[in-house]
Amino acid sequence: MVIVDVEYCGKCNFEWQCKMLQNFLIEKQPGTEVICHKGRQGSFEVKINDQLVHSKLTTLAFPDHESVLENVQKAQEGLPLSKIKEQPIENCCIL
Repeated sequence: MVIVDVEYCGKCNFEWQCKMLQNFLIEKQPGTEVICHKGRQGSFEVKINDQLVHSKLTTLAFPDHESVLENVQKAQEGLPLSKIKEQPIENCCIL
């Protein structure tokens, strides 16, 4: 079984982002365990089987869901994991 552990910022209200990723992965890859838990401010850190594959604290971006899914499938097959692609930031403007 593949375990995806997501640490998210509760102050930033990133729980909904984690729930969206959780629902996506469970729908696309049944049997995957996805754990969402509050953590550091600004965080959205994704670990697959205890290996960090995405850090919002480092990239300042959310992970691309398809890229996380590809890594979950790799983990299930015992293959090495790769860096998660970042989700493009939309609806953001600098004033």
